[in-house]
Amino acid sequence: MTPHISRKRSMLAISTAVAAGALLAAGMTTGASAQPVASSGAPVALSSTARAGLLQDANADKAATAEKIGLGAKEKLVVRDVVKDANGTTHTRYERTYDGLPVLGGDLVVHTAKSGKVKSVTKATKATVKVASTDAKLGKSSVAKSAESTASKSKTTKADAQSPRKVIWAAEGKPVLAYETVVTGMQKDGTPSRLRVVTDAATGKKLFQKQEIENATGNSQYSGKVEIGSKKGSNGFDLTDDSRGGHSTFNLENGEGEGKIFTDDDDTWGNGKPDDAQTAGVDAAYGAQVTWDYYKGVHGREGIKGDGKGATSRVHYGDSYVNAFWDDSCFCMTYGDGEGNKKPLTSIDVAAHEMSHGVTSATGNMEYSGESGGLNEATSDIFGSSVEFNAKSPEDIGDYLIGEEIDINGDGSPLRYMDKPSKDGQSLDNWSADAGNVDVHYSSGIANHFFYLLSEGSGAKEINGVKYDSPTADGSKVEGIGRDKAEKIWFKALTSYFTTTTDYKAAREGTVKAATDLYGADSAEVKGVEAAWTGVNVK
Repeated sequence: MTPHISRKRSMLAISTAVAAGALLAAGMTTGASAQPVASSGAPVALSSTARAGLLQDANADKAATAEKIGLGAKEKLVVRDVVKDANGTTHTRYERTYDGLPVLGGDLVVHTAKSGKVKSVTKATKATVKVASTDAKLGKSSVAKSAESTASKSKTTKADAQSPRKVIWAAEGKPVLAYETVVTGMQKDGTPSRLRVVTDAATGKKLFQKQEIENATGNSQYSGKVEIGSKKGSNGFDLTDDSRGGHSTFNLENGEGEGKIFTDDDDTWGNGKPDDAQTAGVDAAYGAQVTWDYYKGVHGREGIKGDGKGATSRVHYGDSYVNAFWDDSCFCMTYGDGEGNKKPLTSIDVAAHEMSHGVTSATGNMEYSGESGGLNEATSDIFGSSVEFNAKSPEDIGDYLIGEEIDINGDGSPLRYMDKPSKDGQSLDNWSADAGNVDVHYSSGIANHFFYLLSEGSGAKEINGVKYDSPTADGSKVEGIGRDKAEKIWFKALTSYFTTTTDYKAAREGTVKAATDLYGADSAEVKGVEAAWTGVNVK
């Protein structure tokens, strides 16, 4: 079939080939409207200009705000993000400094009524931020060498430490003076590495480490004939979508670096097969497009950071690289071509999962380790699935299965199951005291299971051909409130109540507050949130 050709938009044929036996489909959740009706605590859609104005106001008032909430004389606020509700309440997210040093784990959200009165404050730490001295006993060179050693033990090759910076570490226990060192290099699977290591400035003890290149194995499913944005460029047409913040797609040509923007003479892109480099570019651009449309149309968020600016997609990374990753430092999404460079990992849910890491980074920013890391990873699964539903692609109908098309196990099974996460053999169905010691891709199962229970309820059911059977920790029956409402509650909690140190107990508290804001304190939605968390043993 000959694609429709347009100077601004192109109908593009894309391969619909998938791994044998891998395609599992589920339909859209039906039911009552998800629009909040009991409260006006729903967030309003902010244009980039309106958001910038609120941030400017918050920045002008930050000294007064610091005094209102009782910060010490050496503490100052740094404005990061803002959300405004229909009732005039604003939720302003801040970082904190102490004597000029960044406070890691010192972030907080100030909830202010329309009248200007502070209603409450959500803090990442409850401890008083104060240290005896900001003079470090250890030199930067020894700290850098120690960080490089940590990276090497984490199987990072070509480890190169940047100059350490002094910080206050407040994410755990009593705040202490520390050094933060970023070590770059390469992970064992070919993914770039940027390891952040926090070291006690007095003893040299490692306090924390975090891999900042957040990745997850995706799938090679394609989306059929789709429409994407392009624009007239110096060499024909560029794969740039000005209607979505100028998102552009680049070709790395099976290498690294920045790559070259995709161009085409006649604005007809790809041939639907992986032997044409443009095909993967089309899939990546489409994935970015439906992710943008989801956040804007469902949550009123214009772009990943809410500032109206598009990200960048890069395809054909490395040689036979079987992964995809989001990198906040370049604000970009990168895709490998899979085994033998034949199956680019450029699907809807991969794009949405990874770009949602960017949304999380700009909002709740849960640290990518322990229970907060599980919540971070689950957030990307939750919104990856939600975007897939919202896209309404006839080739990829939304479901509660993660990576169902990749066939990484060789038997057609998905990577993760939201209805019963333990079916993958490693993920947790329910919370336990050991949850924080489990890999974040598996501790994420607790929140994924919660989201499924909140959306659909417990027990056996079939949704458009896919069979689910979701148990509860205590054998109780949970009635779902519908996926549309569940999405809104999770997004509200992420943007208004989650912080860098949010654990599962705090996530329960945050989602209850979010449901209360949206639907009222005595609503069925609040009761549904409480029941779903109890169903995964978070009480």
